[in-house]
Amino acid sequence: MSRIGLLPIFVPQGVGVKIEGTKVTVKGEKGELHRSFFTGISVVLKDGKLIVERSSNSRMHHALHGLTRSLLANMLEGVSKGFERVLEINGIGYKVQKAGDKLVFQVGYSHPVEFLLPTDINATIEGTNRIRISGIDKETVGKVAAGIRAIRLADHYKGKGIKFAEEKLRLKPGKVGKVSKE
Repeated sequence: MSRIGLLPIFVPQGVGVKIEGTKVTVKGEKGELHRSFFTGISVVLKDGKLIVERSSNSRMHHALHGLTRSLLANMLEGVSKGFERVLEINGIGYKVQKAGDKLVFQVGYSHPVEFLLPTDINATIEGTNRIRISGIDKETVGKVAAGIRAIRLADHYKGKGIKFAEEKLRLKPGKVGKVSKE
């Protein structure tokens, strides 16, 4: 059984935490995040540590206990350090350009594909084939990166498409022709 919910979360220097019932607000140098948590789960600030407590030992509260602790830890890390994901574009003629608040991809379709970025997400383009997505909310950064990757998933036969930088593609061998009997 997981004991993640029992671990205390240390509040970094320069980060302020405000708890109002089930709503928690975290403010740091990179920005501010708010989140309302579940009833039956309480968050307490003691001696510079956040402690998550559950009201009962029901199966639902066990699951929410660990989830709440993980979400709080991600909020604290986001406002102090931030999160980022790096994507790579592979393929001849495949490229990306930034046009205002959207990214324009040319990835083998008959038309360019436009991807609108949320207001709290920053995208920097390195060269023409590397994108760095950054922000303070881990969930939003991951969702945007997954949305960009879904525009053209990497092909396992030729290796063309959009993939995460740390992702390893295992290229499959192509079809094998029939051997003629002579």
